[in-house]
Amino acid sequence: MSVKDPQSPHPKSGSHDSTQAHVEGGDYLAKRTLKKGTAGWVLLAGLGVSYVISGDYSGWNLGLAEGGFGGLLIAAILIAAMYLAMVLGMAEMSSALPAAGGGYTFARRALGPWGGFATGTAILIEYAIAPAAIATFIGAYVESLGLFGITDGWWVYLFVYALFIGIHLSGAGEALKIMFVITGIALVGLIVFAVAAIGQFDASNLTDIAPTDAAGASGFLPFGYLGIWAAVPFAIWFFLAIEGVPLAAEEAKDPTKNVPRGIIAAMGVLLVTGAVVLFLVTGAGGADAVKESGNPLVEALGDGTASKIVNYIGLAGLVASFFSIMYAYSRQLFALSRAGYLPKTLSITNSRKAPTLALIVPGVIGFLLSLTGQGGMLLNMAVFGAALSYVLMMVSHIVLRRREPNMDRPYRTPGGIATTGFALVVAALAVVATFVVDSTAALWCLAVFVAFMAYFGIYSRHHLVANSPDEEFAALAEAEAELE
Repeated sequence: MSVKDPQSPHPKSGSHDSTQAHVEGGDYLAKRTLKKGTAGWVLLAGLGVSYVISGDYSGWNLGLAEGGFGGLLIAAILIAAMYLAMVLGMAEMSSALPAAGGGYTFARRALGPWGGFATGTAILIEYAIAPAAIATFIGAYVESLGLFGITDGWWVYLFVYALFIGIHLSGAGEALKIMFVITGIALVGLIVFAVAAIGQFDASNLTDIAPTDAAGASGFLPFGYLGIWAAVPFAIWFFLAIEGVPLAAEEAKDPTKNVPRGIIAAMGVLLVTGAVVLFLVTGAGGADAVKESGNPLVEALGDGTASKIVNYIGLAGLVASFFSIMYAYSRQLFALSRAGYLPKTLSITNSRKAPTLALIVPGVIGFLLSLTGQGGMLLNMAVFGAALSYVLMMVSHIVLRRREPNMDRPYRTPGGIATTGFALVVAALAVVATFVVDSTAALWCLAVFVAFMAYFGIYSRHHLVANSPDEEFAALAEAEAELE
């Protein structure tokens, strides 16, 4: 990399990554700052749960149509172990490198500008598409409630995008508090569901999908061994986007301590809620009956007061994730734009320190995608971006442990690179699984990813901002390496 010194006509020599960066004036960063100290670890844990909780209410059950209960159960256990390992790795990296870029920041330090941008791009694909998938599930819940006589989902999609972008523009502190309240309501809904569903649980319902003639097919694995692999993307929906907690680092109190605490606490909650809905929804409603449902918890309970309560609260759960992932995509886009990887106008913040265009532009894209109404397809596309980013982030942890063993790490991952190495292998398998489920959707995402990388190769790698926080982290590492 070459960094142009504003005091000298000659660029400083640097590494071999073929990028160029320049130093922007103080006014540039002043227009691109976030509000500091708005979240402690409890609020961050709530943010982590908020990102994911819609996955308990809808989406995961589509995995029953791919692998049956047994296939989805095995996939969920494997994916839960992967996420736990990944979260522990991310907790370490977020304590060492607290910046709004999250996974992009970690990869930028470990893998250079190309690796950093690749990771940030994969995360953006995930976060831009996931709300579109959730919007289709919100539409299904609203239609099932008969609210306002709505039968066409696009009105719902437009309303939720416009409303929640508006709330986010009011500032991070307000948005995070609203998210925390909505998430609390959604957790109450899961408790109500669990209490009602226990009385209807019948173990025979778990395996009521008729076995096919696939290799290894049985009552437990009706779609055979391949069904386990095909169920992986839907098992990911139980935890998708929890990795977004570090994106709040620049707005957190004492981020080196609170971000690791928040993401680990959130993971603990999600392990419990995922297990509860997988067993109780399938056991109460039957795998065959709920495998293609847009609101599986409600259908599992049938008619009755509890069903109606869960239906209304389920809407809150979907809204919580929709709302919070909007926060995540805006911070990821903000960080990439501020550092010059994407157009710099996207990172300008308003008077409330909210990144205006970083909220609006992905929102418009997501709304247009939601008009397809294909929640399952959009889910698989989001999982492709997520799994690809997980591979790159776990590689980053391993590289940083090897290359910078003396880096200050307030939190250290139990098991070290063995833990993140396991997550890396499973994440790589998950990338392949997205092609098994819907190769067209995965190929479209791959094409978008390649287009982003071409933009970086042709243009933005020559226009990076040297004094952005993420580039400064990397420059510090290079300087320390030269001194050693």
